[in-house]
Amino acid sequence: MQLELGALTPEIFIRDYWQKKPLVIRQGFNNFKDLLTPEEMAGLACDELVESRRVYKNDGEWQAEFGPFESYEHLGESDWTLVVQALNNWLPDAEKLIQCFDFIPRWRFDDVMVSYATPGGGVGPHIDLYDVFICQGSGRRRWRVGDRGPHKEFAAHPALLHTEAFEPIIDVELLPGDILYLPPGYPHEGVTLEASMSFSVGYRTASAKDMVSALADHLIDNELASEQIEDPDRELSHQSGRVNATDLARIKAQLLATLDDKLISEFSGRYLTNSKCELDLPEENLGFQCDDVIEMLKKHELTRLGGLRVLYFDTSASQGIFYINGEEVTLPLDLAHVIPVLCDNQVLSATSLARWLANQTFVEQLTDWINSGYWYFEEE
Repeated sequence: MQLELGALTPEIFIRDYWQKKPLVIRQGFNNFKDLLTPEEMAGLACDELVESRRVYKNDGEWQAEFGPFESYEHLGESDWTLVVQALNNWLPDAEKLIQCFDFIPRWRFDDVMVSYATPGGGVGPHIDLYDVFICQGSGRRRWRVGDRGPHKEFAAHPALLHTEAFEPIIDVELLPGDILYLPPGYPHEGVTLEASMSFSVGYRTASAKDMVSALADHLIDNELASEQIEDPDRELSHQSGRVNATDLARIKAQLLATLDDKLISEFSGRYLTNSKCELDLPEENLGFQCDDVIEMLKKHELTRLGGLRVLYFDTSASQGIFYINGEEVTLPLDLAHVIPVLCDNQVLSATSLARWLANQTFVEQLTDWINSGYWYFEEE
């Protein structure tokens, strides 16, 4: 799978469109094939570990239901939509789609959402708070996109936040292989013209509120930032109820001193590598031995589990530190250079790992990850 931008290079896209304005990319994918069939998607939506929902109207009123689902016959042949989140956690082929947009770093990546809709189906006019590339698969879907502005939102259903009617700045019919890019804040609505599938590659960040809340939990759980303010150079006070400018500066300095690069990278690494959805991990240790791993690497590549998040920071990777699935990992310094190989590549081979396969510590750690299901052998 290859993204075809023509004269629109990734550099131009980032400069002129990313988080600035929506864009229609005609035939961004030539001969695009659905990543799965509607029947396979319905099978995923039967699984209680998979986050799914369906949206439809009943007597003119919007309805939304959450999976797992067992049947769809009662919904008829029109005016309903099935959505599955985090397709990349369950379908390895979704990784090929994500890689097409790797000019945006993975720490910004959210998930791949797949939507199947019957004619007339949609989820209503709404505003998203994330960037998304909507990749049209089989069928046709009409999209209307409005401009940013003070659009009123309302609950069309407890699970559906809709926006008021808007004047479109884009009104387009997407065909297989077409892409619609939407930055946050633009109202939009898609209505299916014929049974169709679309695959949305989403990118988001957490709000400062959510991150500060999680940071507070991190400080408490790890008993960090317990230092008290010290002020041995205090001047005599004549107004006991006053917090003067010097005191305010002390308070601010204490808070800012807590937020050094080490703390922020450690917290952010754990926070950003937490998967929001279930991972398809084994229930028990898989039982590989180090010798098994070395032998299998001679014939097979290792593939990272779909949905597994691994990240590193410039400020700490040279110290052997990186983050995987919400945990901080510290490798010996002589293994620091393997970190970008592990984090930047979805597939590992004996060739890419050759430099470190004679290192027993690394092989033992790699074996532990394989036994935990973080990487698996892609057998031909």
